[in-house]
Amino acid sequence: MFHRRRRLKQSLTLPDRLSAWAKELREQAAKLPPGTARDVILNKASLANTTAHLDDWANSPGLQPPK
Repeated sequence: MFHRRRRLKQSLTLPDRLSAWAKELREQAAKLPPGTARDVILNKASLANTTAHLDDWANSPGLQPPK
């Protein structure tokens, strides 16, 4: 028996979704006192922003192959 994977058409681009998620994470972190939990959330937000920028860079029309 084969299961069909549900395909979901995203309305936002990956960088936009990552940026929105990073913003939500920062808002969550702002409500927490300084500590490990807050640091973990802020780290995830930072990684999401970095990933969004890397995706933009990788898909940019001016990207040149290494020389």
